[in-house]
Amino acid sequence: MTKSKIKVAPSILSCDFANLAQEVKRVENAGADYVHVDVMDGHFVPNLTIGPQIVSAINRETNMFLDVHLMIYNPYDYVERFIEAGADMLTIHFEATEDVEETLDFIKRCNIKAGLAFCPETSMSMIPKFLDKCDMILLMTVHPGFGGQAFIPEVLEKIQFTRDVCDRLSITNVDIQVDGGINPETAKLCAKAGANVFVAGTYLFKDVEMSQGIKALRTAAKLK
Repeated sequence: MTKSKIKVAPSILSCDFANLAQEVKRVENAGADYVHVDVMDGHFVPNLTIGPQIVSAINRETNMFLDVHLMIYNPYDYVERFIEAGADMLTIHFEATEDVEETLDFIKRCNIKAGLAFCPETSMSMIPKFLDKCDMILLMTVHPGFGGQAFIPEVLEKIQFTRDVCDRLSITNVDIQVDGGINPETAKLCAKAGANVFVAGTYLFKDVEMSQGIKALRTAAKLK
């Protein structure tokens, strides 16, 4: 199995939005690798969250890498707006557009990183087709739309499959991210299967002191 750097990305969806600037600084000071920003349109997922203006506000408060997860239909139409707002990587959903390759290519042409996300119920057979088009595969370990859900263990097989395909094809530049129900116990399982980027919301913002939580996730992932 390819050894990839372990990265932790706190999900700002779980922060106190009344104190957004302080929460962003909290993420930065805790030693996270990315700020993970969940964008939901109320159509692709049954929740409505933030848009480019909030991404821009976050960007003004930090120089951290902004990992923007677009849970929206027709993401192509919004690529430029989120890049102008400061996104360093845009992750689109396989299920949310008929123009997956075109959208990924457009994101890459804009000189930022491109990710592709898959919902838990989507067949893993679709993943290999896009590995040469993106910098990251995001495998949702909950159903997208809301924080605080329980981890879906069946996704572990999909993580293992993706890592095995990358190893077989000698693809070393694609991260495998997991998002949903991530804590030290589930991070260890995901790392063992091949994940190396861990999005955590409730665990890091609500359950623990953030720097200690990030350290715990990294330690758990390395114990695979």
